[in-house]
Amino acid sequence: MNKPTIKPQGSCFSSGPCAKRPGWSWENLKGAMLGRSHRAGDVKKKLKEVIDLHRELLAIPADYRIAITPASDTGAVEAALWTLLGARPVEVLAWEAFGGEWLTDIADELKLNPTVHKAAYGELPDLSKVNTDNDVVFTWNGTTSGVRIPNTDWIKDDRKGLTICDATSAIFAYKMDWNKFDVTTWSWQKVLGGEAAHGMIVLSPRAVERLLTHKTPWPVPRIFRMVNKGKLLEGYFEGDTLNTPSMMAVEDCLDALKWVQGLGGQAAVQKRCEKNLAALKKWVNETHWIDFLPQDHTALSHTSPCLKISDPWFEAQDTDRKQELLKAMAKLLSTEKVAYDIVGHRSAPAGLRIWCGGTIETSDIEALGPWLEWAFLEIKKQNQAQAA
Repeated sequence: MNKPTIKPQGSCFSSGPCAKRPGWSWENLKGAMLGRSHRAGDVKKKLKEVIDLHRELLAIPADYRIAITPASDTGAVEAALWTLLGARPVEVLAWEAFGGEWLTDIADELKLNPTVHKAAYGELPDLSKVNTDNDVVFTWNGTTSGVRIPNTDWIKDDRKGLTICDATSAIFAYKMDWNKFDVTTWSWQKVLGGEAAHGMIVLSPRAVERLLTHKTPWPVPRIFRMVNKGKLLEGYFEGDTLNTPSMMAVEDCLDALKWVQGLGGQAAVQKRCEKNLAALKKWVNETHWIDFLPQDHTALSHTSPCLKISDPWFEAQDTDRKQELLKAMAKLLSTEKVAYDIVGHRSAPAGLRIWCGGTIETSDIEALGPWLEWAFLEIKKQNQAQAA
């Protein structure tokens, strides 16, 4: 196959941190309040604006509390686990890497002996077996497995437990059914294309009630505490962050949120994600040596689809060799400045992962396909020649 001539205009296909929005420039961040205290009134207005724009664009109910957390989505999830769990039995959905991390924390650190619903990479557990009268911890979109939860029908409206949803690569890509979520977390670095190290947490009134009435049997690190002396830290939900935020990252987040606003809101970004996935699907369907990792395509992630190479020559290699071949393929594409960071997560089956979030242009997905094929055929040809 001849080397393609048309390259993607944007070559950043990493699943986190993700591509900046189209038209992004450092010039857009000139309003960043650098060198200022995050406790100053006009600086806190910026932090509150991040909260308010998220509420507006995601249609978060007025009685739900929103805060900016340290340590990205990980910090937001950990804050929920360490402060809210222990009042009821816990169930964990572990079907990709990060669900597995939350399971480790709940079982090994908090010692809560949870009920576990497991599934292999590319699959979902049986959601009908989840009892939402218990507290339930789950990821919505499997960034490492290419699978998403297709709906929230399995979550009861009159549940007794709390639902704690890690939605880091789902927010802005799917419509939120807020009455089904008691705790929702995400980071700026995914669909918004923002910078890392900052997260968001949203608490329903039921989650707030749990915070105020439940005393954990373990000490809670200060950076996770949302209650002081039995009272909610009201300032935390008005932009009074628990530690010092990067005001450059805050300005960048505001830039991304205003871009979403200019497009027409969350629904417009969701359509961009769907269009990007459709373009990738078209290429996969037309290409004989590759397929999606999930067999059930109704549960395909709209943002982080994962691919497996189904070519018999590749499948005959052992796991370590497969990873070497994928890295060689990625290096070819990186050298050509066509695609960066497309090898799948280190804990997932050997494969590729192409970010299709809203900051990606569909034309770039369309241009990428022929380059992926060229790189794979080049690596295959080189290795077969060496073997001969």
